[in-house]
Amino acid sequence: MKGLAVATALFTAFLFSDWPREILALAGAGILLLSRKLHSRHMLGLVDWQILLLFIGLFIVNHALETTGLPRQAVVALAEIGFDLHNLGPLYGFTFLLSNVVSNVPAVMLLLPMATHPDAGLLLALSSTFAGNLLIVGSIANIIVVDAAARRNIVITWRCHARVGVPVTLLTVAIVAACYWLR
Repeated sequence: MKGLAVATALFTAFLFSDWPREILALAGAGILLLSRKLHSRHMLGLVDWQILLLFIGLFIVNHALETTGLPRQAVVALAEIGFDLHNLGPLYGFTFLLSNVVSNVPAVMLLLPMATHPDAGLLLALSSTFAGNLLIVGSIANIIVVDAAARRNIVITWRCHARVGVPVTLLTVAIVAACYWLR
């Protein structure tokens, strides 16, 4: 009940206040750690520190890559050969490819500056989300699920994932592309 109350309060504060979200989130976490029934040590033991570290690393690497200027140079070079990422088609295709090379969250972070068309944000979200289903590394959510399954002695191999992931991904990506093409 305490967790639901804190989550509801945070959600409301995120939507209807201009308070810094990071401060609100830290305050919520602090409130949850104040518990007589659940010791802080036990609660902190429930945190998946490896995934948290993975996300922190992704943000650091993405920021470092962005500061090198290489992404901007790559966008210019691709535009010179006729693959302008400011246009929806190339952005959609490149998002699909990049999502399966670096995972969909970092791909979106790198490609967001190219999302200048009014529909680009939605198309970027759709492409990266559906592309994330292709391979296990396409989405951190896949990695989390495979890891959680392994802790329960359920093995999800690359081949097993691909048997479902490849056809589902190709179908959903094609449906979205067809919908945009028909518009």
